[in-house]
Amino acid sequence: MPDEGEDEVGGGPKRGPAVYSIAAHRGFADALVAGLIPRYSDPDLGLARLTLLLPSQRAVRIVTEAFVRLSGSGLLLPRMAVVGDLDFDDTLGPLLDPLGAGAAIPPAADPVRRWLRLAAFLRDQQGPDGSSGPALLRRAWDMGQTMDRLMVEGVGLDDLLEDRVVGIIGEQAHHWQNAALEFLTVLARWRAELDGAGEVDAPIRRNLLFDHAARRWQASPPAHPIVAAGVTSASPPLARLLRVVAHMPQGAVILPDLDLAMDEAVWNSLGTAGAPAEPGDPPFASGDAVTHPQYHLKLLLNRMGIGRDEVRPWHRSGIGAAPPARSRTISNLFLPPEASARWIDLPADQRRLSGVRLMRCAHAGEEAQAVAILAREALEVPERRVAIVTPDRKLASRIAAHLGRWDIAADDSAGTPLSQTPAGRLLLLLAQLVAEDVAPVPLIALLGHPLVRAGEGRAAWLELVRAADLALRGPRPGPGLAPIRALAARKGFAEWWQQVEALLEPLFEMPEEAPLATLLDVLTAAAEALCGEALWAQADGRSLSTFVEDLGAAAASAGTELSRADLHVVLRDAMERVSVRPPWGGHPRVAIYGLLEARMSRADLVLCCGLVEGVWPGVPKPDSLLPPAVLRALGVPGADFRIGLSAHDLAAALGAPEVVLSWSDRDDSAPVIPSRFVLRIEALLGEQAASHHEARAVDLARRIDAAPPVHVPYPRPQPDPSPEQRKVAISVTGLDRLRGDPYQFYARDILRLGSPDPLDAEPSPAWRGTIAHDILKAWHDAGQPPGGITFFAERELEKMQAHPLMRSLWRPRIFAALEWIDRETQRLAADGRQVLASEVSGEMTVRGVRIQGRADRIDRLSNGRLGIIDYKTGMPPSGTMVENGYALQLGLIGLIASAGGFEGIEGEAEKFEYWSLGKQKGGDGFGFCSEPVKEGQKKTGIPRDEFLPTTADYLDDAIDRWILGRQPFTARLNPDLGGYNDYDQLMRLDEWIIALGSAGEESRA
Repeated sequence: MPDEGEDEVGGGPKRGPAVYSIAAHRGFADALVAGLIPRYSDPDLGLARLTLLLPSQRAVRIVTEAFVRLSGSGLLLPRMAVVGDLDFDDTLGPLLDPLGAGAAIPPAADPVRRWLRLAAFLRDQQGPDGSSGPALLRRAWDMGQTMDRLMVEGVGLDDLLEDRVVGIIGEQAHHWQNAALEFLTVLARWRAELDGAGEVDAPIRRNLLFDHAARRWQASPPAHPIVAAGVTSASPPLARLLRVVAHMPQGAVILPDLDLAMDEAVWNSLGTAGAPAEPGDPPFASGDAVTHPQYHLKLLLNRMGIGRDEVRPWHRSGIGAAPPARSRTISNLFLPPEASARWIDLPADQRRLSGVRLMRCAHAGEEAQAVAILAREALEVPERRVAIVTPDRKLASRIAAHLGRWDIAADDSAGTPLSQTPAGRLLLLLAQLVAEDVAPVPLIALLGHPLVRAGEGRAAWLELVRAADLALRGPRPGPGLAPIRALAARKGFAEWWQQVEALLEPLFEMPEEAPLATLLDVLTAAAEALCGEALWAQADGRSLSTFVEDLGAAAASAGTELSRADLHVVLRDAMERVSVRPPWGGHPRVAIYGLLEARMSRADLVLCCGLVEGVWPGVPKPDSLLPPAVLRALGVPGADFRIGLSAHDLAAALGAPEVVLSWSDRDDSAPVIPSRFVLRIEALLGEQAASHHEARAVDLARRIDAAPPVHVPYPRPQPDPSPEQRKVAISVTGLDRLRGDPYQFYARDILRLGSPDPLDAEPSPAWRGTIAHDILKAWHDAGQPPGGITFFAERELEKMQAHPLMRSLWRPRIFAALEWIDRETQRLAADGRQVLASEVSGEMTVRGVRIQGRADRIDRLSNGRLGIIDYKTGMPPSGTMVENGYALQLGLIGLIASAGGFEGIEGEAEKFEYWSLGKQKGGDGFGFCSEPVKEGQKKTGIPRDEFLPTTADYLDDAIDRWILGRQPFTARLNPDLGGYNDYDQLMRLDEWIIALGSAGEESRA
């Protein structure tokens, strides 16, 4: 290491370029500042005259915090300029984009307008049979990304049209040729439009500004020092600028974690990296180790024209430096595959990772809890800083939520997609409401959104939203606002719905296809009407405002038109690409970073989470427009290049004093594979790996919510209400419930607890049965006109609360079954059978207990007795169910009829029939009749002359045991009997049913 006064930044004569590397174990930001302060902190404001070129605004924030930590009694900060990280959409700022450059360098085109214009070009290129709407816009976005990727590397349309490139395209598969031709055609049209407007794309303008600054500084070096720190982008224009900075009298380039100790043979084995051996060779060879963490730094040095032997180590360490041996181990860890064979012979001091722990968890929830525990524990130490690094946004949200239990506000600096913020979600709900024609789920979610009617009147508003919620339970109503208007009138919230409808009606007055700018205006007007200024008040609202303004202006300029049904998907896709980052105000010593945000950051404890394949590193996304061979020939890094960047991010994180690497065995849906980086660490450590595993935090994570049992497991419910509470009426269907599962009867008939349908539910058998009964009642009331049942079916189906699709799917089946009922009724009428009543209510009293019910139909038989008919939309109960006393509806109605419980009907019941609208087993059509009477060849059921007495015996038994007696209402008294499950959650079935099954097996044994 050179002496502190010689051959360093700002001091003494320099020999060759001033390029330095800060090793991973030193901590980049703190080590950088620790070296800059003594060089420039002189009485004449030397530090304030220094200009730092940093990669992003995030890096500016990190370096500023480092200056604050190391300032001592205070100082004036240097000027910090951003070279513009494209991943953050950073601008260059006035240093590299001065006002005077505008005359020579064209302005940049609006990227949103470019996206929409590319979609228009694609639509013209593909013709009427091509993709449209969201799919077209997605492809246009991907095309813009490919264009940016090429332009950053300095590749233009002329380069793509060179003979060698066209020849490579011609050798590719047919689909690659078509994709490349489409890309070149659209790119040429876009370039022509830009030339006419006097504009260039943002990456090209960025490159022009870099070249402008390089020429200016080379011709006339600035009087004050300029230091480029932490810049790792290897784009050729930026590399040329960094070369100029490195050769300036008072300039320097400081790289993060360039491995100066790597063997020359290993360095050479990384590949050509933009410097081919022969002039005609491609810049990137097929065998280049692009996934190595040092590859992008080698590419940068090659493009700067600087050898690794010209790079010198930085002379200072950060305040949180790790042991120096760590950097040597990190270098060995990421050796290329061939060189990794030397791990076998590595001495212990070159594979030592003291301070690094490996934490394996069962699932992502356990991992988030364990990470939060480690962070909470570290914050107990004064001034100890914690950084949580993960590319998994869902895992980051979980960790932040777990830290919240200790009132630790850890902001996720990678941000939240705009589509997942309250303001963004509200706009998407409005668009979804339009796309789905006022479906119940988005409607209730919109009206109950936290931003809607926030303030004093919100409680009253929510009461009406709940009323609408209950009214909309069940199958989806018809499309549009009108069906809900009619429903509101019936349910008693018509006045409130009139106000809501006035707010929403403009959305449905829009034409089916309209300019995107117009659609956005109508959408935002409806959002403001619902929320007022609260919509734009917070950080997400301000981000939404910018998003809507930019998209609307670009759409108006580009002339984009869109179907209103596609608006929801298009907005969702666009919002996913916008991150809303939290303002200042989180915990000062803990931060959650994505991989980009974590670069240059430093903490005493770094928790690297989500280390599984597909997450860290992520799955390489190959370019869909240009084949890999073309990209290699053009000198553009392939998709695997990102793996090397993520490996470098991990290598930098491993340089912290204390590091925990965590992963889980499965995600929310399936098992996952540990990251290749984790597997390499375990292989490098060998037998030492067991001593590096973090088990304590995982154990605490498992125990933190597993409180010791303070009572015995929840027993099988056996409520025993008082005699007064037991004296309730029994319905003809309730007796089956009482005998089959007494707890269900207790919850429904004693506690009066209902079980509402979900919103937008699939049509259930009970719902279909209600509609079928309404049709049959209307037909019976009209006197069963022959062939007229279809008329009443059409009328009721038009009135029913269900989506037209559901009606269309069910219509053929129910019509076939109803026509069978029509024919069967007419046939029986010819034999002297007469329909006395349909859908008629009756009751009787047995020992002071009221028995009530509704008969679907009662006929007068030719012998003067009664026939009881129960309509079923599916399969009727079996004879065994009736015989065992679990399907007694027909018998109870017969008892009520025989007792004169139905007004105007007298006589004794003799026939007990189920008329099903379903398909009989082995039959060829819908509709059949069955009778659960044991006679003839039937082996199950109740004999006809014993049907009513047996039913009466079952009724007396139930009354004796539960209504007038004190037998408890035991849950699942007959566990093998299906059909009742409305109250399983209330009875906490899952907590005791397994133990019940085990006890039953033991008793049978």
